[in-house]
Amino acid sequence: MAEAEAMQLKEEGNQHFQLQDYKAATKSYSQALKLTKDKALLATLYRNRAACGLKTESYVQAASDASRAIDINSSDIKALYRRCQALEHLGKLDQAFKDVQRCATLEPQNQSFQETLRRLNTSIQEKLRVQFSTDSRVQTMFEILLDRNSEADKLEKAANNLIVLSREEAGAERIFQNNGMALLMQLLDTKRPELMLAAVRTLSGMCSSHRARATAILHAVRIDRICSLMAVESEEMSLAVCNLLQAIIDALSDEDKQEHRGKEEALVLDSKKDLKQITNHLLDMLVSKKVSGQGRDQALNLLNKNVPRKDLAIHDNSRTIYVVDNGLRKILKVVGQVPDLPSCLPLTDNTRMLASILINKLYDDLRCDPERDHFRKICEEYITGTFDPQDMDKNVIAIQTVSGILQGPFDLGNQLLGLKGVMEMMVALCGSERETDQLVAVEALIHASTKLSRATFIITNGVSLLKEIYKTTKNEKIKIRALVTPDKTILYSVATTLVNCTNSYDVKEVIPELVQLAKFSKQHVPEEHPKDKKDFVDMRVKRLLKAGVTSALVCMVKADNAILTDQTKELLARVFLALCDNPKDRGTIVAQGGGKALIPLALEGTDVGKVKAAHALAKIAAVSNPDIAFPGERVYEVVRPLVSLLNTQRDGLQNYEALLGLTNLSGRSDKLRKKIFKEKALPDIENYMFENHDQLRQAATECMCNMVVNKEVQERFLADGNDRLKLVVLLCGEDDDKLQNAAAGALAMLTASHKKLCFKMTEVTTQWLEILQRLCLHDRLSVQHRGLVIAYNLLAADAELAKKLVESELLEILTVVGKQEPDEKRAAVVQTARECLVKCMDYGFIKPVS
Repeated sequence: MAEAEAMQLKEEGNQHFQLQDYKAATKSYSQALKLTKDKALLATLYRNRAACGLKTESYVQAASDASRAIDINSSDIKALYRRCQALEHLGKLDQAFKDVQRCATLEPQNQSFQETLRRLNTSIQEKLRVQFSTDSRVQTMFEILLDRNSEADKLEKAANNLIVLSREEAGAERIFQNNGMALLMQLLDTKRPELMLAAVRTLSGMCSSHRARATAILHAVRIDRICSLMAVESEEMSLAVCNLLQAIIDALSDEDKQEHRGKEEALVLDSKKDLKQITNHLLDMLVSKKVSGQGRDQALNLLNKNVPRKDLAIHDNSRTIYVVDNGLRKILKVVGQVPDLPSCLPLTDNTRMLASILINKLYDDLRCDPERDHFRKICEEYITGTFDPQDMDKNVIAIQTVSGILQGPFDLGNQLLGLKGVMEMMVALCGSERETDQLVAVEALIHASTKLSRATFIITNGVSLLKEIYKTTKNEKIKIRALVTPDKTILYSVATTLVNCTNSYDVKEVIPELVQLAKFSKQHVPEEHPKDKKDFVDMRVKRLLKAGVTSALVCMVKADNAILTDQTKELLARVFLALCDNPKDRGTIVAQGGGKALIPLALEGTDVGKVKAAHALAKIAAVSNPDIAFPGERVYEVVRPLVSLLNTQRDGLQNYEALLGLTNLSGRSDKLRKKIFKEKALPDIENYMFENHDQLRQAATECMCNMVVNKEVQERFLADGNDRLKLVVLLCGEDDDKLQNAAAGALAMLTASHKKLCFKMTEVTTQWLEILQRLCLHDRLSVQHRGLVIAYNLLAADAELAKKLVESELLEILTVVGKQEPDEKRAAVVQTARECLVKCMDYGFIKPVS
């Protein structure tokens, strides 16, 4: 009875369907489904109800009913086609394509199926393009950010994704054109640190290499607001805003060397005015109490990097002249800050040193004697104007200013020492009861004593005071400075004492068998003193650094050759090397001028002394910002000592740290890469890439990764008859993640620079494709990203080469990676994979079913 009733309800449903009463038809089919268990009838009822769903636009229900019919009969062609139609309306084009493809296989002559196949094929390709397009991704981010009901984590994620998009030209332009500036200004107004940081970083990306956008952003955000953001206590925010300003300055200065025409050129004709405005605000930041120590440091960094000429062959030094006229007094005020005085500006440990570096760079950038005389007169007027017989604080600041200049342009500092009353005031301050006065005075005397004529004055007028200070003070910073006096033998004695304190003399290796033999023969066997053990030595080194030993060493290095012998230089180099042992201490050493002081020690003196100094330089160069550690042209003098350590006569640690130092330097500029190449370091670096020692091989490969940006280095890889490229490809296949990362970086740069190297890569080893696939599937995102960049370079190089890659498993890898959700960490990886897929579509290789 139930089956018969079900059949009757099915017929009623069919009649309602023919009359286009789809709701009634759906009701009849639904009632019939409850009454029957016959599989054939169930399949028909589900299929028919799916047809009703399509007519009423209930596509989810239609797809579900069609699926139930297919579960009963997988070859039900009507159910397959109806599910295809429902899925197409739901936007699930790839699933719809599979269903209609199955239909076309069952009935190849059916024109309706063939037409649907073609339509879906076109739609899928268009969807892929839209999905991968920058426009779509930017629009999605904006929708989340504009929605006031967005969850906090989604809002933050969207903001961070904008950062990634802003670093691509298409993304930056899309953000800019879609009212992005107004939105980013809203993010800055939220006062939420993470969103403000994301907004600043997005603005940096948008400014990069684009003068018109940089100009518009500068005017929209305003330079005063940008500087106020840089003035905050947060180091992360201050650095991010510094990077934004640098991007703006680079764009306005045409550092990117891009050509702009038409409307864009009209927008940026007045960039000199904007640059002058930026410079003025940075100079104002130097003397503002509202600016944090971090903000002041970033302002000094920007002035250091952008005001002096990068190449003295350039004739125009107008920026320097402008800063000298309008800002030198402000810089001198920073140099003269005394931390213990109530009037002191907020500072960091590096602030005064950065200001001294800036004074030095400005002075070196002057082209003629009249310009230098003008510079000197401003300094003289500032110092003499600061002296006040009634105010000891002002006198201390004046002497601190002289001391700071002596750490910059030394010749200028020595001229200022000749001003009436300066040396006398230094000596007089030594007799003050305030420790602040004593510390400033002794520091200044040390810097002043490196010239024989000044040293004679100090011996005559100040030695008794220095001795008295040494005996009475409990401040170790003052004690150690009071020790450094200008007598030749005393210099040597102080250096010897410091060598002993730091255990930096050479220790012969003790052979246990010989010790036993000596004991057996009743010979005296020297034993290590308990306080020569590493823990005690480390403690002494820390106390010396805390007491300011670096400043004392720097002054000793500056002494006249009549005072400073080669033997003393060697001792000083040993002490510097011991002080640099702990990476955490190297920043302090740099801040007190240790980086600059090591360069002459590495170039002159005994052979042992030069090696020790070069090793200390390598330790500093490996972890420090070269622009701060070795300001100006000095950084080029560091290269030769480091290259001298790439020698089989040196030990493994010296080789390793020299490679790390060269890696850091080679990452700074092409001029430094040219210098390294000119010093013939490339063959040595290549040799260490063959080393069995894992760390040496890794360090050499990381160095090469930076060096391959240089055209002369690329020529070595292009040359026939060598295995350089083969080595890099094989290193990409090693198990060491860090080694793979470095090698993949080098290979990505090389394949991006020359198509010939893309072809050469496929010829040097039969394992190249397997290695590339492993890189593209790597667990470490940085390695995976570099692998995908290599894949893109190969795809872009040639259609035939691209076809070979598409026919391999690489296409499947690219598809899997490209479909992933591009969160902040994976954004670059997913985007690169999608660019590879788009390139495949451009060639017409990609199959929609893939």
